[in-house]
Amino acid sequence: MATNVHISLKHHSYLREPEQTELGRKIISESIRLIDELGFEDFTFKKLANEIGSTEASVYRYFENKHKLLVYLVSWYWAWLHYSVNFQTQNIADPRKRLSRAIEVITTAGQDDDPMVVHIDERVLHRVIVAESSKVYHTKEVDTENKAGYFLEMKHFCHYLALMVLEINPSFKYPHALMSTVLEAAHQQLYYARHLPSLTDVVANRYEETICFLKQLTFTAVDNKTTYH
Repeated sequence: MATNVHISLKHHSYLREPEQTELGRKIISESIRLIDELGFEDFTFKKLANEIGSTEASVYRYFENKHKLLVYLVSWYWAWLHYSVNFQTQNIADPRKRLSRAIEVITTAGQDDDPMVVHIDERVLHRVIVAESSKVYHTKEVDTENKAGYFLEMKHFCHYLALMVLEINPSFKYPHALMSTVLEAAHQQLYYARHLPSLTDVVANRYEETICFLKQLTFTAVDNKTTYH
């Protein structure tokens, strides 16, 4: 595939669009690498500036603080994953097979680097998302940031997947709850397997086990005709 993919976010967690300049793209690529290496708590704009050979002030011209930067990275990831799932399922007519393929793409997102995005290594970004993405939502400012549209990319992707569920079973009552659970579990199970293995039955880096678990969870729920009260 010869063309590059440009991901545009539906909100402005940034002060200046980093995709539009060489420095902005370097800020994104190096912040992903540093957060993966240091962890979000120890990551600072000063350390980032040293890595890119620039100044803290130049980084602050793009992002107000490191939380907003993490919001951007997580939002970018969901938008890119939405694009990837759509691209890899658009020619699958059967909704059950389409949802099955979507689960595979979601779960294996960290296996390969996307050659159509030259300045971001999706394998490293995936590790950051697995380890750090919950810090975007679990804050006191979550309601304010939600009103500002900071989580639209994840919500739109979840809705896109929920519509697949309803194609299979139009009477299923919890399509968004199921798909948001699957999205979180795709990360959570990998995190548990790597760091808290007694909390899961899948093995670290065995993506096929996580895929099997998520497919069983999804299709058992979607196909179940029992209503619980």
